[in-house]
Amino acid sequence: MRARAGVLLALLLAMGIGTAAAAQTLRIGLAEDPDILDPTQGRTFVGRIVFAALCDKLLDISPTLKIVPQLALDYQWAPDARSVTFKLRHGVKFHDGEPFNAAAVKFNIERHKTMAGSTRKGELSAVSAVEVIDDYTVKFDLSTPDAPLLAQLTDRAGMMVSPKAAQAEGANFGAHPVCSGPFKFTERVAQDRIVLDRFADYWDKGKIHFDKVIFQPIPDSTVRLSTLRSGGLDFIERVAAPDLPTVRKDSNFKVASIVELGYQGITFNVANGERAKTPIGEDPRVRQAFELAIDRSVITQVVYNGEFAPGNQWVPPNNPYYVKSLPVPKRDLAKAKALLAAAGQPHPAVTLMVPNSPDLQQVGQVIQAMTKEAGFEVKLEASEFASALQRAQKGDFQAFLVAWSGRSDPDGNIYNFVACKAPLNDGHYCNADVDKELGLARTAASPVERLKHYEQVATITEKELPIIYLYHRQWFWAFTAKLTGFVEYPDGLVRLQGMTKG
Repeated sequence: MRARAGVLLALLLAMGIGTAAAAQTLRIGLAEDPDILDPTQGRTFVGRIVFAALCDKLLDISPTLKIVPQLALDYQWAPDARSVTFKLRHGVKFHDGEPFNAAAVKFNIERHKTMAGSTRKGELSAVSAVEVIDDYTVKFDLSTPDAPLLAQLTDRAGMMVSPKAAQAEGANFGAHPVCSGPFKFTERVAQDRIVLDRFADYWDKGKIHFDKVIFQPIPDSTVRLSTLRSGGLDFIERVAAPDLPTVRKDSNFKVASIVELGYQGITFNVANGERAKTPIGEDPRVRQAFELAIDRSVITQVVYNGEFAPGNQWVPPNNPYYVKSLPVPKRDLAKAKALLAAAGQPHPAVTLMVPNSPDLQQVGQVIQAMTKEAGFEVKLEASEFASALQRAQKGDFQAFLVAWSGRSDPDGNIYNFVACKAPLNDGHYCNADVDKELGLARTAASPVERLKHYEQVATITEKELPIIYLYHRQWFWAFTAKLTGFVEYPDGLVRLQGMTKG
């Protein structure tokens, strides 16, 4: 019997039916450890990478930024743009076996809008009500036309979680998330790994070729790449620019890249608690001087070998919504010193919170050296990324070097960060004119009209500088040459549909 079993196993393996073929695992190295795995509360870019495997959305984007179906097959705007009706996909299940339907959509949108700690409220502020028309038809009523709405639904605002699980878990849902994506949550060990297993009842399971995905946070880019090259990982995100020539020459690996939608910048605490009561928090002239002491091109050359594009707005200079009348300012130490003198602050002290990745620490050091020449005394404060986000939300910072991975609609890069009381406005900046123009940009009927309102926003924020935008990254991924089917998307997410490992 043992001999016959051995022969049978050998035949199965030869046919590709054995355990090795049936149990492919994909190991992905992340640059940080994600924050809470709840799309209503999540804030981190790496969390969105995990969500791409875990939580499907109503809509998605194509690599060329077109809005395409996912859980919603179609949508129809009302003639007055005051409502939009979605036709939903049939036969979709959540990971706990519960059905996805219009009632689930209503639950999720209302949860995004009302849950304590939600960071989706600003993205869905125009949604006044959600109506269930039938099991697979749902209508969003809007208080005002909302041009960015569909783009918001291609990300966390459009992610659907199981109503049954969300109600049962309450505030602890993020520790045991239940969605409807191709993989279901298995375990998480903080700072070590997140493990997802294939969901057998996924509606599009024919495109999924892995049985398990393991995400491993490795903040040090050198260690992350070394782990890939030694075989400990199959795929890594955010390859460091200085490492690109080496990995590009190695035939065992592939490199892919695309320009991001977002930005790297410095957010200032201007009104969020006691730590806002500093010269740089209270006086725009000090922030203007800080910007004039910085040379963005030098930062990108020194730290990123010139691979990233300098920028001074929430969208890159090649974006149609970039305000061309306000180009990237040149470094001007004399003007910076004059502004500090006028503010009565010739040597202001600033504590800059910097995530603990090596490249961002180097960015912080370059900024520290540059601004010192203008009279600033900058202290760098290293922090683990998720912890830094929590501190920023509480107002426990003066200045924060933080990136935003970007959205396909420009509203997704600006509204939540500078609108009064918006959920990601950590510095608590507030200007009624900015709020007015952001609102008008959301309701404008054409891109030309929207750009006029963004020009007003940029004109004001370039003077008040709640955020100093620094540069726009390229997403760089490296992966084993055995991996096929990866497609680059400008949102930087890793979509596992169609990917396989030979």
